[in-house]
Amino acid sequence: MEAVRKSSGTVGKALSVLDLVASFERPVRFNDVLEVSPYPKATLYRILQNLVTEGVLTFDREWQTYALGVRLVRLAHSAWTQSSLAPVARPHLTALSRATGETIHLAQLDGPHVLYLDKLDAKRRVNMFSEAGKVGPAYCTGVGKAMLAHLPPDELDRMLPQQSYHRFTPSTICSQQELTDELHQIREDGFALDREDHEPGIICVAVPVLSRTRQLMGAISVTSTSARTSLGKLKKFVPDLQDAATQVAAAAEYWRFPDNQGTPETMEI
Repeated sequence: MEAVRKSSGTVGKALSVLDLVASFERPVRFNDVLEVSPYPKATLYRILQNLVTEGVLTFDREWQTYALGVRLVRLAHSAWTQSSLAPVARPHLTALSRATGETIHLAQLDGPHVLYLDKLDAKRRVNMFSEAGKVGPAYCTGVGKAMLAHLPPDELDRMLPQQSYHRFTPSTICSQQELTDELHQIREDGFALDREDHEPGIICVAVPVLSRTRQLMGAISVTSTSARTSLGKLKKFVPDLQDAATQVAAAAEYWRFPDNQGTPETMEI
C-alpha cells in the first residue's frame, strides 16, 4: 500500500482519507485506517463520518467497517465518459484487439504513475496486474515508458526522481540512469517494450498517443505472455498500434474541440 500524503484544507484532507480507504481494496476498520493515517484520531473520525454522510463512503454497523460508496461509482462513470480517452478510444481498441487476438491496454499518466483506463482481454485470457481503474508503476511498464519518453523535458525531469525503482523481476529497471537510457531508445524506435519488467511472464509492446502538436495524451499496448509468444512477434504489431494511436488521437481531439476542427476522417495528423 502506498503512503497517502498529508493534505491541507478540508477538501484535501477528505480526499486523502478517501484515497487511504480505497488503498486497502477491501472494507476496513477504523483502527486499520488510523494506523496508517497522518491525522489524529478525532480528525480522522470526523472526516470519515463526513464522507459517510455524503455517500462517498459506507459504514457497516455490524462489521464496523468502512467501504467506498455508490456515489463514487456514479462519479467514476461520469469521469470515464466525460474526461478520459476511454470512450472515444474503445472502437479503435476493439479493432486492434480483433486484429491481434491479444490483450489491449489504454493508459494515461496519473502523476508519476500509470492509470489504466481500459483493457480488452485476449481470446485466451491472461491473469495479470492491470485492470481498468488500477494504478501501476510507470518506469517498468510498456505504456508507462512509452509515455515518459514523450514528456516535455521539464516534466520528465520532475517525474524521474519520483519513480520508486523497486525491483519486481530480474528485468526491472532499477535506476534513473538506466531508465533515462531506455527512454532515449524508445524515442528513437517509436515504441516501448515490457520485457517481463513488472510481472514474470508478461511482455508487451506499447506506443504513445500523441496529438497533432505532439502533446502526450496516453498510450496503447498489446500484451501477451512469454510462454505464448515473443517480443519479436509482438513487434510486428507496432504498425497496427501506431495506426490505432493516430486514430484515437484524432477522435479525442475532435471530441474535445469539435468547433475548431474537421471530422476525424478529414483531419491531418
